[in-house]
Amino acid sequence: MSTLELDDIDLRLLDLLQADASLSNQALSERAGLSAATCHRRVKRLRDTGVIESVVAIVSPQKLAEACGWGLSALVEVSLDVQTSEALDAFEARAAAEPAVQQCWRVSPGPDFVIVAQVADMPAYLELARRLFNQDGQVRNVRAFFATKRAKFGTQLPLPTASAKRTPT
Repeated sequence: MSTLELDDIDLRLLDLLQADASLSNQALSERAGLSAATCHRRVKRLRDTGVIESVVAIVSPQKLAEACGWGLSALVEVSLDVQTSEALDAFEARAAAEPAVQQCWRVSPGPDFVIVAQVADMPAYLELARRLFNQDGQVRNVRAFFATKRAKFGTQLPLPTASAKRTPT
């Protein structure tokens, strides 16, 4: 199995798409300095190989809260009693299945998991906590932090430059 290689053109396309995935193939090809056919072929390859996982719309929690009258972001540290593969995998699967859980990270050292959840309000958080933390006998400790302000949110990954990708000889 070969390792996926990304050249400068691939990185340029990824940078452009991370900034605005709604660009048409024509607009993307013009900004990247490629023909439309080459651009389409390369983006298809990036999707087919899984480098591009998905194309989504990012909804503003603040605007949604203004429109719907609710919104609570929680960052939660979770520690389990035991750290066997089975216990960690089971909790991770339950957390990932929860619609309110936006992100679930297995971390080390410290807690076993860090979860980012978006719920309607405190009663909704308490219901999530009951389902996810209180009913699991393996959960030893939970520390929840509630966001008061989102200072930064980004989805763009920093991409290497051509010189940074090369290994010294």
